[in-house]
Amino acid sequence: MRHAILAGLIGVALAGCAGQAGTALPTDAAVRAAAAAEATADAAMPLMTWDDLLSRPKPAPDATVRYGADALQVVDVWKPADAKYGKGPHPAVVMIHGGCWQTSIAERDIMNWIAGDLREHGVGVWNIEYRGVDRGGGYPGTYLDVAAAADLFAQRGGEFGFRTRAPVVAIGHSAGGHLALWLARRSGLPKGDALRGAKPLKVDFAISQGGLPDLRAQTTLPDHGCGADAAAQMARGEFARTSPPEMPKGRARELQFNNVRDRIAPPSFGAAYGAEMVTTAGEGHAELIAPGTESWGKQRAVILKTFGLKDAKK
Repeated sequence: MRHAILAGLIGVALAGCAGQAGTALPTDAAVRAAAAAEATADAAMPLMTWDDLLSRPKPAPDATVRYGADALQVVDVWKPADAKYGKGPHPAVVMIHGGCWQTSIAERDIMNWIAGDLREHGVGVWNIEYRGVDRGGGYPGTYLDVAAAADLFAQRGGEFGFRTRAPVVAIGHSAGGHLALWLARRSGLPKGDALRGAKPLKVDFAISQGGLPDLRAQTTLPDHGCGADAAAQMARGEFARTSPPEMPKGRARELQFNNVRDRIAPPSFGAAYGAEMVTTAGEGHAELIAPGTESWGKQRAVILKTFGLKDAKK
């Protein structure tokens, strides 16, 4: 069922998102020129579909840990093999899936393929599940979930052989990109704010994979593939606490990966946010979380470099 919803999401986005994004979110001349050139040169080349990814054999995590009573309040743990990489401590990323902030569209297992790929390259993964707006999440539930799961990484990651001190890397896809950037800026919220918590995980590097960082802008895009209502439920007017561009800029380096043919999160979204951005021609939204694509290869190389590892296994 979720696979069908994902396919429908892409269809809606292709039909309506491009025009809406250009109107509501400003873009610079270079991004516009790149998008126009790409549309002309590669319009006939098919994009990866969700079925192309989801039909692949799916890797499985090594463990699942709980951070709350709800069935969705869990984290999947991916640990590099002792036989190949020793007992650690291993570098590890905190990972957050997308799906328009809606559990019915996607859950954490959509990230299994890149989680497995990072594990094969010696990087552990702390893959967070959370309640979507359709399962008791939104504001404040989704943020409280992501915050609790991320803070648990600092508390319990060492039990799985993970290195939990700097550099701490958070990575998220689509709506999860918004949450990864939010996590990076969360420690800048005032002390005593329930979303900040008492001892928030200090993120050093946040990676947005075709993210939707601007909740206020997203609420103005009813024809976008994710619509406007979920973003409104994620903010409930608290943009200064929930929408990264309106939050205090934190200590973390922020890097956006946006694909030129992505109609869910086109490069104009990244340009509007303003953080450093890497674009890839010829690829769309699904390619960002699919091993073997150019855009994922770029992301993995950055992650390995951040941890001082070599990209030995292509």
